[in-house]
Amino acid sequence: MSKKKILVVSQYFYPEQFRINDICKTWVAKGYDVTVLTGIPNYPHGDFYEGYGYNKKRNENYEGITIKRIPIIPRKKSSLTMGLNYLSFVVSGELWQLLNKQRFDLVFIYEVSPMTQALPAVKIAKKFGIPCYIYVMDLWPENFEIITGITNPLVIKPLDKMVDYIYNNCTKIFTASRSFKKNIENRGIESKKIHFWPQYAEEFYAITDTKSEKLIYDKKINITFAGNIGTAQGLEILPMVGNKIKEKQLNVRFNIVGDGRYKQELMDEVEYADLQEWFHFVDPVPAIEIPEILAGSDFSFVSLQKNDIFSMTIPAKLQSSMACGKPILLSANGEVADIVKEANCGFVGKAGEPDELFDNLLQIVHLSSQEIDKLGENSRRYFEREYDKEKLLTIMDSYLM
Repeated sequence: MSKKKILVVSQYFYPEQFRINDICKTWVAKGYDVTVLTGIPNYPHGDFYEGYGYNKKRNENYEGITIKRIPIIPRKKSSLTMGLNYLSFVVSGELWQLLNKQRFDLVFIYEVSPMTQALPAVKIAKKFGIPCYIYVMDLWPENFEIITGITNPLVIKPLDKMVDYIYNNCTKIFTASRSFKKNIENRGIESKKIHFWPQYAEEFYAITDTKSEKLIYDKKINITFAGNIGTAQGLEILPMVGNKIKEKQLNVRFNIVGDGRYKQELMDEVEYADLQEWFHFVDPVPAIEIPEILAGSDFSFVSLQKNDIFSMTIPAKLQSSMACGKPILLSANGEVADIVKEANCGFVGKAGEPDELFDNLLQIVHLSSQEIDKLGENSRRYFEREYDKEKLLTIMDSYLM
């Protein structure tokens, strides 16, 4: 029997750090023939990665995965260039699907923003009369409104129609949270084709005794945020909390590991308020180094902006942190807050509420190391029960067969 040929359409792929990289590697190991249609890597800092470009590494093989890179405009730092980045993937994707003669058995769309990337994927599936699956991790057009600030109906209504077109033309829809499933059902999409499939964490996210040399070790409690430093993450509350920490001279430090559109502004605010003693910025590290970063941390900080859509979101760093056996300090609403409470693995404060975050810090500084360890054990136990990679990929296999 020949290998089932899967075309994965994802605007982001290796060397950009997204979970789809690991999903595809695992599919190859399971015997699937995987081709990825993606852009030229530029996330999150907005410029093409070194060694990549319009005439460099457009076709690549990574861990047995065939990568086809289509030309896109890099994100840069402005909303205009981000919009052009989204549009350029659609245009290039449409051209690719018109010229492509290679046949596939199934199209799988990995949808972190933008949803627009699904348009050429749907066309490819229609062209060959094959199933089209989409894995939804960002809801559109709501996410677009939040990130861009654009709410004009002349823009939003066409996007709304585009989303309905995509959902209606996908054979199956997988969602990263239960709330997303309900949201899509409320759009009138038939429930039987929508499936909750939470994110897992790769095997290297595990408990380790090796602590990163990139953190500072003293009497302060290390609280670490690792990931994209953008507007969606709601990190603007940190300088406000920082002023309270400084006033009370609390023995805590926020380690901010990563890069993103908000990083420089956050660094400037920390410097302006003279809060450097309580903040430590670390350049982006490969995902494989995150377990050592978390091993040197007492808590993992997970934060989202105050917004109805983000209250439906389960950020991937939750699973990664739980896999590493870390207690969670959360500043977010909705489903992710329910999970942390259910797991009894940390402290929960409402999104965008610096007073609640500070109150949680006041409790954290009085915890014993045994109490912190217990929260970490609860975190890992919940991960093993709910987010086990092998279990979840076996479930996905049943849909791919």
